[in-house]
Amino acid sequence: QVQLVESGGGLVQPGGSLRLSCAASGFTFSTKSMSWYRQAPGKEREFVTSITSTSSSTTYVDSVKGRFTISRDNAKNTVYLQMNSLKPDDTAVYYCNAAPRFSAWGQGTQVTVSS
Repeated sequence: QVQLVESGGGLVQPGGSLRLSCAASGFTFSTKSMSWYRQAPGKEREFVTSITSTSSSTTYVDSVKGRFTISRDNAKNTVYLQMNSLKPDDTAVYYCNAAPRFSAWGQGTQVTVSS
């Protein structure tokens, strides 16, 4: 079955950086576009960024453009999210999923940006 395991979150000060990882299994990773989503406390889950199967194209929500970078390693079935210049508004649980999304979600990884 599909498994998505996110990691790399933590507590970071404003302006800091984190690199998230998502290890995927149970499907042919190299043929799927992948996305990152996030859910802040009291808010709905929102799309953050996506990358095509061959890394030929990426898409970002306006609020993270220029600060976040999505990448993938098809040999490792892993998608990454490099987050720089973090802001308190980036505080959320971050999830990965395929595009189109699977119904199953991983446990997510908590990112807290606070001084």
